[in-house]
Amino acid sequence: MTNKQRSLKTEILLRLALPLIFFISIESVLSYFVTLHHADVAYDRWLLDSARSLAQEIKVRKGKVFVELPPAALEIFKWDETDQTYFKIISEEQGMLTGDKFVPEPFDAETDWTRPVFFDDKMYGEPVRVVSMQITRENAREKVFVHVAETLNKRRKMMVDILLADLVPQMVLVLLAGIYLVVGVRRGLQPLHTLANEIAKRSPRDLRPIPEQHVFLEVRALTDTINDLLERLGHAIAAQQRFIANAAHQLRTPLAGLKLQVERAQREQDLPAMKPALVQIQGCADRMSHLTTQLLVLARSEPINGDFELRPIDLCKLAKETCMDWVPKALQRHMELSFEGSKRAVYVRGDDVLLRELLANLLDNAICYGRDRGNITVKVESYPAPCLSVEDDGPGIPEAEISRVFERFYRIPGSFGDGCGLGLPIVKEIADLHKARLGLSRASVAGGTRIELSF
Repeated sequence: MTNKQRSLKTEILLRLALPLIFFISIESVLSYFVTLHHADVAYDRWLLDSARSLAQEIKVRKGKVFVELPPAALEIFKWDETDQTYFKIISEEQGMLTGDKFVPEPFDAETDWTRPVFFDDKMYGEPVRVVSMQITRENAREKVFVHVAETLNKRRKMMVDILLADLVPQMVLVLLAGIYLVVGVRRGLQPLHTLANEIAKRSPRDLRPIPEQHVFLEVRALTDTINDLLERLGHAIAAQQRFIANAAHQLRTPLAGLKLQVERAQREQDLPAMKPALVQIQGCADRMSHLTTQLLVLARSEPINGDFELRPIDLCKLAKETCMDWVPKALQRHMELSFEGSKRAVYVRGDDVLLRELLANLLDNAICYGRDRGNITVKVESYPAPCLSVEDDGPGIPEAEISRVFERFYRIPGSFGDGCGLGLPIVKEIADLHKARLGLSRASVAGGTRIELSF
C-alpha cells in the first residue's frame, strides 16, 4: 500500500482555514447567546410590565381584595399578533379572582416573593415564559399573587433573526478569507514551483548550485542542503571519473607490454629465444592480476547503501595466519617477518576477508619498499584498545608525502617497485569501513614506517 502524497498548499490552507472557521464559529455561538440573553432580559421586562399593569387593577374594599378588569382593558392586555398571553390573579383566602386557571405557578414552596419570579413551563402543550409576583395592599388581610404567562414565538423569531444576522456575515467573511488564502498561498508557493521547474530543466550533468536570489528565507535551509548535496555529488563523480581514468591508464600499461611481448615472441623461431618474452608476458599478467584483485577489493570496500555486516573476529589468529602466508615472499628478499601478539584472543567486529586483504596490502608494501635483509614486525595489542600495527625498517615515507599516500593511484615520485598506488588507499577504505583509526608515522629516528590500525 502506497502512502498518499501530501500537498504543501493543502496543508497550509488547512492549518490556516480550520482555526479561522473554528474561532469564527465560537465567536458566532458566543455572540448568539449573549444577544439572546439580552433579548430575554428585554422580553422579561415587558412581561413584568404586563404583570404590574394587572396588579394596578387589584382593589381593596372593606378589607377584601377584588379585581376590576374591564373587557376593553382585558382585550388590550391580551392583544398580540405573534404570542398568546395568559394570566391569573389568585388570593390566599378567596382563591382564584380572575384569569386562566391553568397558568403555571412556581413549584418551590420556599419561593422568595420579595421580587418577581421568572421561570419556564408549558401550557396547553406549548412552552411559555411565566412571571409570578406577590402583591400587597394596605388594609388587606390576605396575600394576592399575579401570574402572567406568554408563549415564546417572538423570542424564537428573534433567535432566528439573530442567528441569520450573525452567521450570514460570518459565512461571507469565511468565504472571502478562504478565497484570499487560496490566492495568497498559491502566489506564495509560486517561487517553489519556479525553482522546481528550473531544476527539472537541467541536464543530469548540470550540478551547479541552485540560485538563492528569489528563495524564501524558510526554504533557504532546503536549498543549502541541496547545494551541499550537489557539491558532494560533484566531488564523488569527479573522483569516480579520476578513478576510471587512472584504472584505465594502469590497465593499459601492462596490456601494452603484454601485446608487445606477444609480438616479440611471435617473431622468434625457437623456444629458447621466446623465453625472455614469455617471462615478460608472465610479469605483465601477474601485474594485471594483482591490479585487478586490488580493484575488486576496492570496489568491495565500498558497500552500497551501507549493506555491510560486521562479525566478531579474532584479530590475533587472523594476523598470525596472514603472516604465515607472506613468509615465503619475505624470504625471497631475505627479510625477517615476525609476529607479536597476545596469547589470548583479541576480538574485533569486522569482515574476515577485508581485514586479511588490509594486512596483506600492508605486508606487500613493507616487503616491496623495505630494504633487503630488513625486518618486518606485525603486532596485535589488546590494551587500551584492540590495535594492529605493521612496522618495517625501510627508508620510510617523507613527511610531505604522508598526507597523499592514501590517495588512489598516487605514487611517491622516484619510488621503486611496480606498484600501482592502490595498496594504502585500500587499507584506508577498509579501515574507514570498520570505523577504525588509521595512523602512519616513522618507525624510528633512523627511518622506517609504522602503520597502526586502532579499533
